[in-house]
Amino acid sequence: MATPQQLQLLAPLSGVLIPLDQVPDQVFSSRVIGDGLCIDPTSATLCAPLAGVVSTVQASGHAVSITDDNGVQVLMHIGLDTVNLAGQGFSRRVEEGQRVEAGQALIEFDADYIALHARSLMTLMLVVSGEPFTWLAAPTGLVETGQPLLSLANPEVTSEASVGAEGERLFSPLLRLPNPNGLHARPAAVLAQAAKAFSARIYLHRQQAEANAKSLVAIMALQTAWGDSVQVSALGEDADVAVNTLARLLAEGCGEAVTAPTTAATVESVEPETLTVLRGVCASPGSALGQVMQISEPRLEVNTFGVGPHIERETLANALIEADMALQHLRDIAGSDAQAEIFKAHQELLADPGLLDQAQALIVEGKSAAFAWRAATESTAVLFQQLGTSLLAERAADLADVGSRVLKLILGVSEQALALPAGTILIADQLTPSQTAGLDTDKVLGFATVGGGATSHVAILARAWGLPAICGMPAQMLALANGAQVLLDADKGELQLNPGAVVISQWQARHERQRLRHQHEHAQAALAAHTRDGHHVEVTANVASLSETEQAMTLGAAGVGLLRSEFLYLDRNHAPTRDEQVSTYNAIARAVGPAHNLVVRTLDVGGDKPLAYVPMDSETNPFLGLRGIRLCLARPDLLREQFRAILGSVGLTRLHIMLPMVTQLAELRQARQILEEQARALNLGQLPKLGIMIEVPAAALMADRFAPHVDFFSIGTNDLTQYTLAMDRDHPRLASQADSFHPSVLRLIAMTVEAAHAHGKWVGVCGAMASERLAVPLLLGLGVDELSVSVPQIPAIKAAVREVNLLDCKAIAEQVLGLESAEQVREALHLYHEAAADTLPVLEN
Repeated sequence: MATPQQLQLLAPLSGVLIPLDQVPDQVFSSRVIGDGLCIDPTSATLCAPLAGVVSTVQASGHAVSITDDNGVQVLMHIGLDTVNLAGQGFSRRVEEGQRVEAGQALIEFDADYIALHARSLMTLMLVVSGEPFTWLAAPTGLVETGQPLLSLANPEVTSEASVGAEGERLFSPLLRLPNPNGLHARPAAVLAQAAKAFSARIYLHRQQAEANAKSLVAIMALQTAWGDSVQVSALGEDADVAVNTLARLLAEGCGEAVTAPTTAATVESVEPETLTVLRGVCASPGSALGQVMQISEPRLEVNTFGVGPHIERETLANALIEADMALQHLRDIAGSDAQAEIFKAHQELLADPGLLDQAQALIVEGKSAAFAWRAATESTAVLFQQLGTSLLAERAADLADVGSRVLKLILGVSEQALALPAGTILIADQLTPSQTAGLDTDKVLGFATVGGGATSHVAILARAWGLPAICGMPAQMLALANGAQVLLDADKGELQLNPGAVVISQWQARHERQRLRHQHEHAQAALAAHTRDGHHVEVTANVASLSETEQAMTLGAAGVGLLRSEFLYLDRNHAPTRDEQVSTYNAIARAVGPAHNLVVRTLDVGGDKPLAYVPMDSETNPFLGLRGIRLCLARPDLLREQFRAILGSVGLTRLHIMLPMVTQLAELRQARQILEEQARALNLGQLPKLGIMIEVPAAALMADRFAPHVDFFSIGTNDLTQYTLAMDRDHPRLASQADSFHPSVLRLIAMTVEAAHAHGKWVGVCGAMASERLAVPLLLGLGVDELSVSVPQIPAIKAAVREVNLLDCKAIAEQVLGLESAEQVREALHLYHEAAADTLPVLEN
């Protein structure tokens, strides 16, 4: 009987063979990328181990892959962490797409230079397409360039006798892929893992192309999409079981929540309108399994004409007083500063002279108090919505809430407490703070709304209560029947309808793991944030009040990475006095203490956040207008007064001052000059550290020019993302695409870090991305020194730092910088987290 022809892989260079398990890099030693070998080289030319086409070659010259005519793909990687050398010490001899012969020179390298500047010269050769191999030489010891080392059976040139011995190749029916994005990283990994359980040779077919179904790389290379016709084939003793199992797995979506097309023959009968998952934008993280409860505000009937101006004015005045008292009560019982500030803003709307003047004018014309008040609030709300900014749209929602509260008091309609069953998921067009303020959070598990944004007041309340919430949902959601079971996964921005038993079981297991993790994180909140290989990361807090600062320090924060000083300036009719500012800054500085950093961001208002006492022209696009440092330099009296107040905290803490929205060196120089003038006036011998926020692409692209003139950078990923992608992060249809994980944003972060470190300066991230657990290994891998996070997330982010290895973080960061989309980046990070989780201890009660 003839035996299969063998594909031999030759030694790509001379040196000492080292078992892959002993490579001090988990990405390689765990064989996530592929199995193979490692050589500690004694030669300085990397040669092709097989004939084929150069499929990839890194611009830095440290890695190259070759694919042979039958799809076998081999990756070679020279040294560990050599990507950081940025091409120094490497000379490429081939280009992508070039055909090479076995033994041909691919890359020449300066071994002495690399040995001095990189962690190791260990060179990897990995079979990333997944074919099994046998050794042709001892797996340890000396080898010479060109020496045969591995043997791979080539299934495409197997003799007919061999095929016959293994039986006929079996094929599944044609299947239509139900996955919305085809077999991307996660479902491809599920399929490949399942295929590896069988001894048969298994292939996935798409049109005329086929791939080794045991290879993640090969499956993804098919570039499948939703609705593609695919087929599974297998050859071997367990081929029939393999084909049936994998075909069923493909039809079910390989672990993804999908609609249910089955075979190509029957897919046309599937109702395309049958929705199983509705998608929106995460407003508050978490997940919950519960029952739908639709809530809405009834339209109240009012009389147009009143009984007399005097009586109607008195009726309105009494209703306003009662509403103010009710809102004050809600402020008094609020569980957080964020909640209290919402109802304070509602009180200020009650006293707004513009609203009151409109209502009074209508009452004088003979209209009833109810008609006049509703007309005034509704017309103003419409005006806010038409102005087109997300902030004013939210203000319109607040105004509608206040308007309804007063209108009910005028009409004598009592507020009805919602009678909610346990396990409720609230569904609404738009929830108001008044509707949500008195909710029983033991019964309400989460929210999903059509309107609202991630920065709306209801989103703030949901985060304060720790309830998952999604906004920006499709209007079809309002047709869901009360009592229908749904799975609200706010982390994914998904509402899954009528989840099956398997999905529920998987969610319950995940939810229990999350509960135990949360418990464990809080128990260890005081521990330092050190990676598993000893790298320290500062985890600090984003705060906007003294109480938030105190809470942050209790939860283990290593200081304050962002004090939003505008909380002193907003929602008032005059600027805070210097004494008021000094008192507040000093109290916060004492709470932080002398051993930690306090980073105070100067006033960041203007444009979309106007101040009532700073006259400003109306702007067509306030996000591109007079805001941040531009406004402060246009009104230097504001900046001068604030600098003087902040400087009063020198000596109480490690004081840092940060300037927002800087785009030009001239702005930095002008602000520094004002700061130095105020320091001299106070006879201070030493200035606090001065840094800038990196939140516009111009600042990131010029980071190498800014770095010599600052003490630190802090990256505001929220604004950096929306300015880089030209997408409003609160836009109801674009918010899900305005994702900080987009490779363009990541490259700007990497550029900023590189420029800062070249001048010995540190870099923090204070945007929402820093509070996302998924981002921790990525940001650490990019070299970020500090993560400033929302207060409730401090224990979780510190725990996430302690769970990773910095070397692994650098590897995953290098990998995702080459991807094309935020979705691909998130998928790669999810796979990384799942692989890393296998190495962590299991948490138990």
